[in-house]
Amino acid sequence: MKAWSWLPIVAQLALTATVAAQATLSAAADRARQAWSAHDPEALVGRSSSIVLQIPGADPSSPLGRAQAIELLRRYLRPAEERGLDIATIREVEPGKGFVELTRRYVVAGTTEMRRETLFLGYRLQSNEWRLAELRNAP
Repeated sequence: MKAWSWLPIVAQLALTATVAAQATLSAAADRARQAWSAHDPEALVGRSSSIVLQIPGADPSSPLGRAQAIELLRRYLRPAEERGLDIATIREVEPGKGFVELTRRYVVAGTTEMRRETLFLGYRLQSNEWRLAELRNAP
């Protein structure tokens, strides 16, 4: 059998592995941790179409569209230098609804004072993928 004939099988296995990884809340938590650490709001938001943000500079009363959420997160992350980000809690609170708690350590650029905050991320399972629905912070 020629090597190129295996390509469709390998592609299908890779796709299956990707979908399976997205189907776990712990994988979503790890992706969120990586995205936040890299200051990559696009990766953090992922394919979510709307998100409730409760961070400084965002009105928590209504969901924001994807583009607006990304921009507000970009502005929030810009002045910070990450020093640590740990996953504290991963919990599916009911079928299709999940919760992730991250503990963040950072400094504001140009300072040395270590700050801490807790990030609460709410997820919904849609099309076999955990999508970010809400992000709140607490000092």
